[in-house]
Amino acid sequence: MGVFRSVVLFVLAAIAEIGGAWLIWQGVREHRGLLWMGAGVIALGLYGFVATLQPDPHFGRILAAYGGVFVAGSLVWGVVMDGFRPDRWDITGAVICLIGVAVIMYMPRPA
Repeated sequence: MGVFRSVVLFVLAAIAEIGGAWLIWQGVREHRGLLWMGAGVIALGLYGFVATLQPDPHFGRILAAYGGVFVAGSLVWGVVMDGFRPDRWDITGAVICLIGVAVIMYMPRPA
């Protein structure tokens, strides 16, 4: 159950952070206004709280692993929300990042 919970938290963190950044992007670059930017700031704040719920106690490990989730999640967000078409190198890079997440977070360590 620990790995499943951790993966769910990574997905929630990605939605909050990537979604927050996207909302701010929409507010500024697409001129959608302060409401969009404010929602983005709130979502980014929620990301910070979600990250603290990871079962591993090491901040550096959590954020390093989350970096890989962010890379892959950003590409998925672009596909869903903006019609972005990743090429084979985008996909290859995302897969490498997710392998890194698995190594950092879920490989056995001495107790």
